[in-house]
Amino acid sequence: MVFLARATAQISGVILAGGQSTRLNGADKARLSLGSWNSMERIYSVFNSLFDEIILVTNDPLRYVEWDLLLVTDVFDLRSSLTGLQAGLFSATNPYVFCVACDMPFINRRAVAEMAGLAKDPWDVVIPETPAGLEPLFAVYSKRCLPAFERNLERGRPKIQAAFKKLKVKKIGPAILKTWDPEFESFFNINTPADLETARRKAVRVKPPV
Repeated sequence: MVFLARATAQISGVILAGGQSTRLNGADKARLSLGSWNSMERIYSVFNSLFDEIILVTNDPLRYVEWDLLLVTDVFDLRSSLTGLQAGLFSATNPYVFCVACDMPFINRRAVAEMAGLAKDPWDVVIPETPAGLEPLFAVYSKRCLPAFERNLERGRPKIQAAFKKLKVKKIGPAILKTWDPEFESFFNINTPADLETARRKAVRVKPPV
């Protein structure tokens, strides 16, 4: 059954916007125009339809003051996705978060909703496993992950998956993912100028966010 209700009691949406964007000359990937909309608008639209709390992790909060969400900055002085995830998870008022990167403009609402519906004991992490591997920046995390994440950050180990051996992880395989997101478009992200051009071509056939 598709999980379509707002997950008001137990899950927050977390958007990570702390990357340096070196291959795009430092551009703000969240706000790069994809035509009539941008990645941030699309992610916010999906999250706002599902979650009552949305958190944006950024070290430049002035860029996002017009958005109706909670702005937080990194706690640890280490450039990594794990640093942003820790900050979002630490700041959330709910026991779980759904985390995405800001440069993923084609996240699928059904995939987000279905995975959010799995945010329950005993799982600490609910993560997709596509043919390309695990997708840690489109995943559900419990606050129970914080000690393991923080321990690794203190030790200078910034890889999110490095903490998984100490956590209860539910992997969602390609066969199930395909029923939610047939083209795996949720996992497309914008890292390079070529990715940006591909995103702009894809955006033409996507309904603008509301």
